Amino acid sequence: MKAIGIDIGGSAVKGAVVNLKTGKLESDRLRIPTPSPSTPKAISRVVARIAAHFEWKGLIGCGMPGAIKHGKLLAIANLDQSWIGTVASEVFGKACGAKVAVINDADAAGLAEMRFGAGKNQRGVVVVVTLGTGIGSAVFVNGALLPNSELGQMEVRGKTAEQRAAARIRKEKNLSWEKYGKRLNESFLALEMLIWPDLIIVGGGVSRKANKFLPLLTTHARVVPARLGNEAGIVGAALSTMQRSAG
Repeated sequence: MKAIGIDIGGSAVKGAVVNLKTGKLESDRLRIPTPSPSTPKAISRVVARIAAHFEWKGLIGCGMPGAIKHGKLLAIANLDQSWIGTVASEVFGKACGAKVAVINDADAAGLAEMRFGAGKNQRGVVVVVTLGTGIGSAVFVNGALLPNSELGQMEVRGKTAEQRAAARIRKEKNLSWEKYGKRLNESFLALEMLIWPDLIIVGGGVSRKANKFLPLLTTHARVVPARLGNEAGIVGAALSTMQRSAG
């Protein structure tokens, strides 16, 4: 079984055909710059363009940077605020003439890591954390997703965790890996006081340098780098169609 996975971000919209059995991309990724303004009409045109590029009439899954409940956008980051209150699956479905599932982008990356990556066959409480412009999170209990977690919004030293420990902050403040590791450790220790995970999976581009900061962490939970890299969002968005088709 295959589906198109589309990762919608503030700078680009990326899509590919995904084999849902293996988690492998069965096409090259198509990357289109995010239109400005990034309104529902503008983004839906890009999603339809990606579907047309692959001559696709089957299931489509989209990951978006926002809180999504019963298909409705309750909050949105890095996209036009006119998305709030819309049922994104209907907007995209109308544009593409196909069934479209919509999921939070961090949850999508988490689904991919749990099915095919560092979280495969892991039981207990697993948190997938994506370190980038902000901090995204996906929480799983015995493999079941708790949707729309926003652990990057935890308060640490008077600021949100992502204001202190996102990968963007490391670059902007030119932090050494040691200083960045200490900031991240503070955030992960605060996370442990909330939900006591058994495993923390660290994703985002910075995870490629995991050996620079993971040894500095003092959490009770085991912390490991993600395995799927930049493909996680696309693969997870495609996987979300399995939930959509089942429903």
